[in-house]
Amino acid sequence: MSKNLVIVESPAKAKTIQKYLGKDFEVKSSFGHIRDLPKKGMGIDLSTFTPDYEVSPDKKKLVTELKAAVKKADMVWLASDEDREGEAIAWHLAEELKLKDDNTKRIVFHEITKNAILKAIENPRKIDQNLVNAQQARRILDRIVGFEMSPVLWKKVKTGLSAGRVQSVAVRLVVERELEIRGFQPKSAFKVEGVFLNNNKQEISAKLKKDFAKESDAEDFLNLSQNTEFKVLNVEKKPGTRTASAPFTTSTLQQEASNRLGYGVTATMRVAQRLYEEGFITYMRTDSVNLSQEAINGAKSQIISEFGDQYSNPRNYTTKSASAQEAHEAIRPTDFSVKRIGDEQLNKLYQLIYKRTLASQMTNAKIEKTVIEIGNPKLPQHFEAQGEVIVFDGFLKVYGITKTDEDDEENNEKLLPKVSVGELLDYKKIEATEKFTKPAARYTEAGLVKKLEELGIGRPSTYAPTIQTIQNREYVDKREILPQEREILKMSLSKKELKKEILTEKFGGDKNKFVPTDIGEVVNDFLTQNFAEILDFGFTAKVEQDFDEIASGSEKWKEVLQSFYKDFHPKIADVEENADRANGERTLGVDPKSGKNVITRIGRFGPMVQIGEPDDEEKPIFASLMPSQNIATITLDEALELFKVPFDLKEFEGQSVTVGVGRFGPYVKWGETFISIPRGEDPLSVTQERAEEIIKEKKIADAPIATYKGEPVTKGSGRFGPFIKYQSLFINVPKRYDFENLSQSDINELIDAKLEKEANRYIQQWEKEKISIENGRWGPFVKFGKAMFKIPKTKKDEKYSAEELAEVSLDEVKKWITAQDKNAFKEKPKKAAAKKTTVKKPAAKKPVAKKK
Repeated sequence: MSKNLVIVESPAKAKTIQKYLGKDFEVKSSFGHIRDLPKKGMGIDLSTFTPDYEVSPDKKKLVTELKAAVKKADMVWLASDEDREGEAIAWHLAEELKLKDDNTKRIVFHEITKNAILKAIENPRKIDQNLVNAQQARRILDRIVGFEMSPVLWKKVKTGLSAGRVQSVAVRLVVERELEIRGFQPKSAFKVEGVFLNNNKQEISAKLKKDFAKESDAEDFLNLSQNTEFKVLNVEKKPGTRTASAPFTTSTLQQEASNRLGYGVTATMRVAQRLYEEGFITYMRTDSVNLSQEAINGAKSQIISEFGDQYSNPRNYTTKSASAQEAHEAIRPTDFSVKRIGDEQLNKLYQLIYKRTLASQMTNAKIEKTVIEIGNPKLPQHFEAQGEVIVFDGFLKVYGITKTDEDDEENNEKLLPKVSVGELLDYKKIEATEKFTKPAARYTEAGLVKKLEELGIGRPSTYAPTIQTIQNREYVDKREILPQEREILKMSLSKKELKKEILTEKFGGDKNKFVPTDIGEVVNDFLTQNFAEILDFGFTAKVEQDFDEIASGSEKWKEVLQSFYKDFHPKIADVEENADRANGERTLGVDPKSGKNVITRIGRFGPMVQIGEPDDEEKPIFASLMPSQNIATITLDEALELFKVPFDLKEFEGQSVTVGVGRFGPYVKWGETFISIPRGEDPLSVTQERAEEIIKEKKIADAPIATYKGEPVTKGSGRFGPFIKYQSLFINVPKRYDFENLSQSDINELIDAKLEKEANRYIQQWEKEKISIENGRWGPFVKFGKAMFKIPKTKKDEKYSAEELAEVSLDEVKKWITAQDKNAFKEKPKKAAAKKTTVKKPAAKKPVAKKK
C-alpha cells in the first residue's frame, strides 16, 4: 500500500501527477469542493458570521473513500490549486477528513511537470489560513447578498429572479451601454479622399486632413480643386517600433481568444483547464505577467535556435494591476520545445499561448513611417498619405497584430510610391462622402471582462462564472440586432464634372454582442434606484480590495463582513417595506378605436402590451412583444400593430393558413406545420400570395433528396447545424461532408452509422411509459420522458452489467426513479391555454389522465 496519499481537485490532474510520483504515492481526486454552504437556507449564523458547511449528498461516498485512504497513509499531501479557491479546497479536506498537522502537508505548483511536482514535494508548507479566509469572506458575502436581495426582487419585480454582488454590476454595465447607444445622436461630416497619380502613373491614396461639417463647404472645396495643380508639398520619413505584448493573464487570454479564435470566455477557460491539467501550460487563473527565469531561458533558447540571435530579447514584465493576486506567473507553455499538440481543439489555444509567450521575449519590430503631404497653397486644406514599411519584423515573425471592433478602421500598413518634394501630381478622382459618428460598441464577452478588470471588479477566477451567470439568468443575451438604413450623400469629382449621388448605408446592426433583455433592464433600474451603493463600481471594487487585504493578513474577515452587513441589512428591510413595484410599465398613448390606454410592461409570461386597465369594465386585451422589440423603445403604432396578429388567410391545398408571432418569432402556420417567416420580414406584411410562397419554399426544402431502403430522406438546418431526416431520426451532418451536394453513398453512410448507434442505445425500452434504460457516454442511465436518472448499485455494492440491466423489471426501474424524484409519477394538473382576452381569472385547470 502507498505510504503517501496526494489529494487534488480534478481526476485529469490526478492522472497527470500520478505519472510523475511513482508507486510510493497514491493520487486521488476530490472532484472540486467536498463541502460547501447548504443549497437550501442561508447556512450562516449572522450574529457571528459562522458558516454551517455541509458535505453535499453526491460527495458523501467520496468522502468515505477518502477517509479510508487517509487511515492507510503515513503522509497526506494536499495539492489543490495555488489560488484562494484551491487553498479553501485543501482546508475543507483537512477539516472534513480530520487530518492531523504532523502528517499533513500542503504543496503548490503553477505547472504540472515532473520538476515542478518534485520541487513542491521538497518544499511543503502549511495551509495558508489568510487565503482560506479571503475565499470564505467572498463566498459568505455573496451568499448574504443573493439570499437577502433576491426575495426583494421576487416581491417587487417578478418571482424567480436573482441578484448578485458582481453579476448585478456586470448587468449594469451592459444596460448603461445600451442606454448610451439609444440616446446617441449621430452627427454627419464629409470626409474627403483623393487618388493621385505620379509621373509613373502610380496611385497614391490620400485623405484630407480636415472634415467638412456642411455639404456646401465640401462642395466648394471640390469645385476649387477641379482646376488646381497638385504638388508634393512635403515628404517625411521617420523610424518607429512596435513592441510585443506581455504574456497572457486570464483576462488578456480571454480577450485574445475571443478576437483571434472566436472563443467565448467559458469555452476558453474550459480548454485552458485541460491544457493545464495535462501539463502543457502553467496555471490559467492569474493576473500576473511575470515569467520565471527558467521560462525566460527556455524561450531564449527556442528563439535563437529557430530564428537567430537578432530575434532574442529576454525581458520580464511587471504587473500594472495593484490588485494582482498572490505570486502567480503568467500563462505560458511548460516546455518551449513542444510547438504543437495532437488534439486540434487544445492545439488552437495552445498555439496562441505559445506564440504570445515567445513573442514577449523577442525584439521589437522596426518600421519606417512615411507621410506625404499633397496640395496647393491656394487650397485651404491639404491631403495626407500615410504608409509604413516593416524594416525588421522582430516579434511579428511569430505573433502578428489583429484589429478589434474598437480599433480605428483605417489601415496605414501600405507601401507608397517614391515621390519628391515639388513633384507635380495629377488627380484621378476626389470624393467627399457623408459619414456619421458611431456610438460606443456593445460589449462582447471578452470586452466585458476587460471592463470589469479595468474597474477592479472580480478576479481571474470569477470572470467566466459571472459572464455565464448573467446569460443563464436571462438578464442579457446575444440576439442579433438587425441594421437600419439611412441615406448618405457622395460627391465625386472627375476631370469633367462634379457628380452627386444618394447612397444607402446600413448601420446599427450587431451580432454576438451583449444586449440587455427587458427583464434585465427592469431589474437593473430597480436595483440602481434602491441599492445604489451595492451597484456602485467603486464600492464593488473596494470589496474586492478588502478580500485582497484579508488574503495578505491585513484585515480580519469577519470584521469585513460585519462592516458590510450592518448597513446592508437595514437597507434590505427598508426597500422591502417602502419601495414601489417595478415592471418597466410605460403608457404609450391611447388606442384610437376604444379610447383606452395602451400600456407596455413585464407580465407573467414576459414583455407585453395591453389595451385597457384592470379597473375598466371590459377586461384588457394583451399581446406579446416580438423578439426584436423592447418595452423601453416600442412605440404606440408598433404596439397597436401587435394586436393584428394572429390572423387567418385563405386555405391552401385544403389546409388552413394562419400568420402569427410565437416564442421564436413570426411564423406561417399551414395545417399543423409551423414555418418561420424570414428574418427581418414584418408578419403583418404577409399576404396570401407571400404566405403561399413561404409554404412552397418549405415544401421544396422538405422534399426528399434521396431514399434509403425505399423510404424518403430529407435535409434541413436546425439550431445544431445541418441535418438529414430519415423516418423519425434526425442525423447531424459533420463538416467533412459537402452538405449541399450529398451523394447517395454519403447518405447511406450517415444513416447506417446512426442506426447502428441507435441499435446500441437502448438496453431496455418501455415506449408507452416513456421509460428506457440507455447506454450513455459515461455509462448506462435511466430516461423518463426528458429527465435522466442514475442507476443505483446492486445489493453487492457493484455496478449492474448490461446483461443484468436487460433483465430488470419496469417496477424496479420505477423505484429507482421515485428514489431520486418523489413526484416523478404524481398526477400533474394540465394548464389551460392562455387566452388573449383574459386578465384576472385563469382558465379552469383540467387534470391529465393517468398514464397506464
